[in-house]
Amino acid sequence: MKSNRHHRLPLAASSHDDGVAVSPAHSEPSSASDGDSSTELMQVGDLARETGKTVRALHLYEELELVRPVARSKGHYRLYGADALLRIRWIGKLQDMGLSLTEIQTVVREWEELNSAPRAMVKMREVYRSKLEETRATLRRLRALEHDLHQSLAYLDTCEVCDPARLLNACTNCDMHGCGDHVPDLVAGFRAN
Repeated sequence: MKSNRHHRLPLAASSHDDGVAVSPAHSEPSSASDGDSSTELMQVGDLARETGKTVRALHLYEELELVRPVARSKGHYRLYGADALLRIRWIGKLQDMGLSLTEIQTVVREWEELNSAPRAMVKMREVYRSKLEETRATLRRLRALEHDLHQSLAYLDTCEVCDPARLLNACTNCDMHGCGDHVPDLVAGFRAN
């Protein structure tokens, strides 16, 4: 019987500490503190299960340098820390905001090139402020569409009591609605000929 448990590997500090060959990815040190063997690293399959992303998507993120492994196992498998989970969730949220992976890659590169924390935060505020305005504009359009749909459905509800023998061209001069009733655009549009 298969276990649903995630296969996480304990972090080995380095090959000179305990003989386990785990090399840091790139030149960056492992994110674990010295001697902290309780920190767990994940292989790409575990990371995919945790985030709901495909292994292929995670490999693409790594190609674009959006996510980086923190170490490699003895068998040279990429190992990811908890920060990778946060980064992948962040990427998903940016994609939800409408950013492409190329645009996210640009954001990450600009972030990494700004050596000043305040300047980096200003840049992120600019990105988020712009997306907030776009989101608000989209919400306004969606609310207007919701209103139009509601009005159109209310108008069309009257059509259920119409005489089935009535011809379609009679809809343009419908007497089932009061004279003052406004014909919603979503109804008027398909009635127009």
